[in-house]
Amino acid sequence: METLNARGLSYQALNEFIRTLLDNGCRELVLKNVNGQRYIGAGVQGRARLEVYGVPGNNLAALMDGLEIEVFGNAQDGVGNTMNDGTVIIHGNATDITGYSMRGGRIFIRGSVGYRVGIHMKAFRDKNPLIVIGGKAGDFFGEYMAGGTLVLLGLDLQPGEAMVGNFVGTGMHGGEIFIRGQVDSFYLGKEVKAVPPTAADQKRLREIVGDFARYFDLEAEKILARPFTKLVPYNKRPYGTLYAY
Repeated sequence: METLNARGLSYQALNEFIRTLLDNGCRELVLKNVNGQRYIGAGVQGRARLEVYGVPGNNLAALMDGLEIEVFGNAQDGVGNTMNDGTVIIHGNATDITGYSMRGGRIFIRGSVGYRVGIHMKAFRDKNPLIVIGGKAGDFFGEYMAGGTLVLLGLDLQPGEAMVGNFVGTGMHGGEIFIRGQVDSFYLGKEVKAVPPTAADQKRLREIVGDFARYFDLEAEKILARPFTKLVPYNKRPYGTLYAY
C-alpha cells in the first residue's frame, strides 16, 4: 500500500502522481489531505483501490473504468460523471449532478446529495449503473433518466423533512427509482408514476441495501423494514408526441 500526501498539490500534479503509481503496479493507494483537487480517478482503467481522506473536487471518478474509490469525507459536483465501471463509496455527502450520464458501475453515498442526481443515466447491454443515497436528494432527482437504478433511503431525516425535492423523474424515459417510504405525487414529474415493487424488485433491493449496510456499518434489516415505492416512466418517448409529426 502506498500513501500520497495531497497537501498543496495542484490537481494536475496529484493526478499525475496517481496515474504513475497505478501504472507501476500499485493496487492500493491512500490519498491524505485532499482539498478540492478535481478529476481524481478520472478516465483510469483497471483494478485498484484508492482511499481518499479529505474532500475531492469536481468530477471524481469521471469516465472511470474499474477502480474502487472510498472517500472518508464529502465530495463535490459530478461524482461518477459518465462513469463506465467500478465502485465509489462516500462516507459523507455529495453535491450536484452525481452520476451525470453514468453508464455503469456503482456509487454508494452515506449522506445526502444535491440537485439533478442521476441526470441522463443510461444502461446498455450488461451495463446497469446504480446510485444508492442514504439521506435525501434535491430537485430534479433522476431527471431525463434513460436507464439504471437510483435508490433513496431517507435515513436520519428530521421530523417533517422531505426526502426529495421537486420534479422527481422529470423527462425520465428509462430505468427505475426506488424511494424508501411514500412520496407525495406533487413531488413527481409528469413523466413518472409510482408502482409497487415486484417480488424480483424486493429481492434486488435486499442485495443493494445489504451492500450499502456493509459499507457503512449499518443494519440492513432495519432499513428494509420500511416499504419502498418504485417510480417508473409512463413511456420511453415522453416528448415524442410534442416533436414528431
